Amino acid sequence: MTLSLAAAFAPHEALAAQLIPHATEGDDGSHDIAHILRVFKNAMRIHAEEGGSGRVLAAAVLLHDCVAVEKNSPLRDQASRLAADKATAILQALGWEDDEVAAVAHAITTHSFSANLAPQTLEARILQDADRLDAIGMLGAARCFYIAGRMASALYDPVDPRGLERPLDDKRYAIDHFEIKLFKLAAGFKTEAGRQLATQRHERLKTIRDMFLDEITG
Repeated sequence: MTLSLAAAFAPHEALAAQLIPHATEGDDGSHDIAHILRVFKNAMRIHAEEGGSGRVLAAAVLLHDCVAVEKNSPLRDQASRLAADKATAILQALGWEDDEVAAVAHAITTHSFSANLAPQTLEARILQDADRLDAIGMLGAARCFYIAGRMASALYDPVDPRGLERPLDDKRYAIDHFEIKLFKLAAGFKTEAGRQLATQRHERLKTIRDMFLDEITG
């Protein structure tokens, strides 16, 4: 299974075969190997236009979620740092040069929205954009509702689903997460190629939210 899955990460299939066993942990279907592969495809698409080191970028993608921290954990804002530390140990054990290990670790550390750190390298900017593309559009909506179910949140407030007369609370209501976070992501993309993709997915996300509200309000 690992070898056939690794082939999906071409042209970095050999690296993928080494890193896939370390790429995920836990049972979170929003941060599983399918998510890793989608982020990889996003990253390679941006990389083709923006440049950078494909090897560093591929390793950073494969290991960016190698430590699982639930959305409601008090350690959530440390998740990317923990993943970077683990990735560093993995790559050092594989004999990577220190400068490449540091580049991968920086990209992983700064990719997270929760960490709120600015990416300083092209590879880090690409990883952040590629990961955030998976948080908007149809996939972003699907993952939002999946996580809401995982956290035992309701879909919406039946009295005030739009949050017009109450504070928005995405820990209680999944649809609130669109306004609190998801609609803000497109404005923060760091590469031109990423921004172009984000614009399209942002419009899809708005359409999904509007259809959702239309169906529950009649």
